[in-house]
Amino acid sequence: MTDWHIESFFDRATGTFSYVVADLTNQVCAVIDSVLNYDQDAGKISTESADEIIRYIDDQQLTNLWLLETHIHADHITATHYLKPRIGGRTAIGSGIKQVLPMWIPVFNTAANTPADASQFDQLFDDGDVFQIGQLNAKVMLTPGHTPACASYLIRDAVFVGDTLFAPQSGTARVDFPGGSAQSLYDSIQRLYALPDRTRVFLCHDYPDEDAAPCNQMLLKEHKENNRMLNAQTSLATFVERRLQRDGQLSVPKLILPSIQANMRLGDLGEPDDNGIRYLRIPLNQL
Repeated sequence: MTDWHIESFFDRATGTFSYVVADLTNQVCAVIDSVLNYDQDAGKISTESADEIIRYIDDQQLTNLWLLETHIHADHITATHYLKPRIGGRTAIGSGIKQVLPMWIPVFNTAANTPADASQFDQLFDDGDVFQIGQLNAKVMLTPGHTPACASYLIRDAVFVGDTLFAPQSGTARVDFPGGSAQSLYDSIQRLYALPDRTRVFLCHDYPDEDAAPCNQMLLKEHKENNRMLNAQTSLATFVERRLQRDGQLSVPKLILPSIQANMRLGDLGEPDDNGIRYLRIPLNQL
């Protein structure tokens, strides 16, 4: 019988995977990259995806220790702010968040309710930090490139890479957001590629056809052999050319404006106005 387990949850609307990593011996766990459901057309927030995680943790009689983010997501709103009072856990992200906040807080003019020192997070991880999920050692690998705040979490033979890698046929993260860097992403992926070939790579996203099952993991060996953007033989110059050419063809993520402003506060949507209604800010002509 295994002493640990990884449970995946897929939000098809945003193509996002969330994970619960559990130490079954001590009945404790961590949540990685949760999702708060948001219907942009209706301006409606709901909690189906987060409630599924809560039910799982309750059903398995787990105690949650961590609410982990791999980065400030631009394609979905995190449910961390919703989850923390319901299941507990320390909130954490890579220390590169200190570079991200000054880039985006002025865009949304939210200095009054978005701490620029990242004190809204309980823990800021540096590269090489190790933290515990019960008896599981989790090692932090800062993997900037997509954003300066990107971090991957290495737990035994599994690594949770956020947007750094997609399925091999899709490639890698884009690098055209503020603070993005093709060279930094290349260097980060080289560090991941130095892990054992049998390492299981758990993805944050997949975008399958409607009738197809999503793919949440594959072996690192498959990325090194078949990743369309960056395999083990791809030079830096070739990757930079491929990545910048591809990014020039991509549209802006449709949820980037609601997502980033909320995710800088762990999914906190802010206080209601004096009429009792909460509002998201949409800065015009800024992207």
